[in-house]
Amino acid sequence: MIRFLDLKKINEPYETAFQEKLKLVLNNGWYILGKELETFEKAFAEYNQTKYCIGVGNGFDALVLIFKGYIQLGKLQKDDEVIVPANTYIASILAILQADLVPVLVEPKLETYNVNPDLIPEKITHKTKAILAVHLYGQLAEMDRINEIADKHNLIIVEDCAQSHGAVENFNNFKSQIPNASNVTLSEVEEPLRAFAFSFYPGKNIGCLGDGGAITTNDSELAKVLFALRNYGSEQKYYNEYTGVNSRLDEIQASFLNLKLPNLNADNDKRRTIAKRYLAEIKNDKIILPFWDLSNNHVFHLFVIRTENREALQEYLTQNNIQTVIHYPIPPHKQKAFQEWNNLSFPITEKIHNEVLSLPISPVLTEAEVDFIIETLNQY
Repeated sequence: MIRFLDLKKINEPYETAFQEKLKLVLNNGWYILGKELETFEKAFAEYNQTKYCIGVGNGFDALVLIFKGYIQLGKLQKDDEVIVPANTYIASILAILQADLVPVLVEPKLETYNVNPDLIPEKITHKTKAILAVHLYGQLAEMDRINEIADKHNLIIVEDCAQSHGAVENFNNFKSQIPNASNVTLSEVEEPLRAFAFSFYPGKNIGCLGDGGAITTNDSELAKVLFALRNYGSEQKYYNEYTGVNSRLDEIQASFLNLKLPNLNADNDKRRTIAKRYLAEIKNDKIILPFWDLSNNHVFHLFVIRTENREALQEYLTQNNIQTVIHYPIPPHKQKAFQEWNNLSFPITEKIHNEVLSLPISPVLTEAEVDFIIETLNQY
C-alpha cells in the first residue's frame, strides 16, 4: 500500500537527533518556556522575515490568540465580523467564534480553492473589521487583492498559514520592497495590523511529534500581548495583566522543530517536484488537476484533484493499493454544529467538497511510487 502520508518514514532520519534532543531537555530539567523554545522562535521569525514569533500549543490556539490579542488592544470587539472562506477547514471558523467574533462566509475560486477576492467587498458591512485569509492546501491566497481591500476598508488581516509553511509571495510589487525576497515566505508588509498563524500538527510540511503552533508578526504591540496571553496573561510570574490561557509550545516539541526547520525548503522543493510530475503526466478527462502557476507560492501540503464520481475513483485507487484522503467531505455550513447555516447555499464550496480527493504527496514518496500513481490514474 502506498500510504497517503508516511509519518514514520518522514521522521526516521531524525530519530537519533530526536533522542539526543530529548536527553538534552531532560538533563536541563526545564520543560516549559526555555531555551529550545527561544531558539525556535528566533529561527522561525527569521525564516519568515518577521520581527516576532510566539510559540503556542497548536494552530487553533494561534488563531484564537491573535483575535483575542486584537480585542485586548481595542482593535476588535465582541460581535465584530470577520470575512472567512466558506470552504476552509472548520478550525478557521471555530477560532473566530471562540473569540466571540462573527464569521462571514465568502465563496472561493473553483480553480485555486482559495477565497475569491472579487466577492469580498459585497460582504463588507459597518461591522466588518477583519479578513481571515486561509492559504488552503499550501497555496497562498491572492494577497495583493486582499491587501487592497483591507487597506480601502481599514481592515485587519489575519493569515491562516496552517498548511502553507514556506510558501513565497510572488508578486513583483511586493518583492521589490524586501531585500533577499527569495527567502521571504509570507506576504510581508510594513503595516502592523497583520499576524500569521501556523500549525505544527505532525502531518504538516513541518510537523512536531504532537501538537504545536506559532504566531508570527511585525506588530510589537500585538506581540507583547500575545507573549502574555499564551501564559495565563502574565508577563511576570504571578502577576496577571490579562485574562489569558495556557497555550505554550513546550521544550521537547520546540527542540524537534529546531531540527526540522533547516530542511523545510528542501522538503517543499520535493513536494513541488512531485506536483510538477502529477500536473504534466496525469492525463485523464475524468480528473481535474489543481491550478498552479509554477511559482513558489504553493508548497503542496496537499495535492488535491477533483472528479465527479469521487467514491468510485477512491475505491479504484484503494483496490490498487493507493491510499487517498478527502479534504474535506462536508463544508462548514453543512455541519451539524452550525445548524443555523444548514439552509445557506454556497454552490462553489459545495461542489469542491463533493469532488475533491487528495493524492499522496510528501518528501519521502519515491519516484517509483509516483510512477505507479500516475499510471494507475491514467488507466482509470
